Amino acid sequence: MDISKTIAEMKKNPAFAENVGMVLVHNGVVRAWSRKTREEVTALEVTPDQKKVEAIRQEFLKKPGIFDIVIEAKSGRFQPGDDLLFIIVAGDIRENVKPVLGELLDRIKAEAIGKREVMSA
Repeated sequence: MDISKTIAEMKKNPAFAENVGMVLVHNGVVRAWSRKTREEVTALEVTPDQKKVEAIRQEFLKKPGIFDIVIEAKSGRFQPGDDLLFIIVAGDIRENVKPVLGELLDRIKAEAIGKREVMSA
C-alpha cells in the first residue's frame, strides 16, 4: 500500500474536511526475532482471513467519530523488514481515533491473522 496515495484518495471525499481532524497509520513489519522466544526469525508465513478482517473493519466504522478505515493484510511468506499489515483510521478527534486504531489492530491480530515463524537453523 502506498500510504500517501491512500490518504490522498480519502481526502477526495467532499465530507473529509468536515469530519476528519486526525489520521492514524499502522504499518506492521516482520521482526527479525520472535516475540515469544527472542530467537532469530528468518521468515514469517502469514494467512489473513480477509472476510473476518472486513467484518471487523465494518464493526469499527460504526464507532463514534470514525470517518473511514482502510486495511491491507498481506498474505504469503515474508522476510524481516517486509511490510505485512497496513491500517489507516481517519476520524474527528484523537479521543475517538487513537483507541479505535489500538483496538482494531488487536482484534485483527487476534481474530483474523494466522502466522508461523520460521526460525534460523
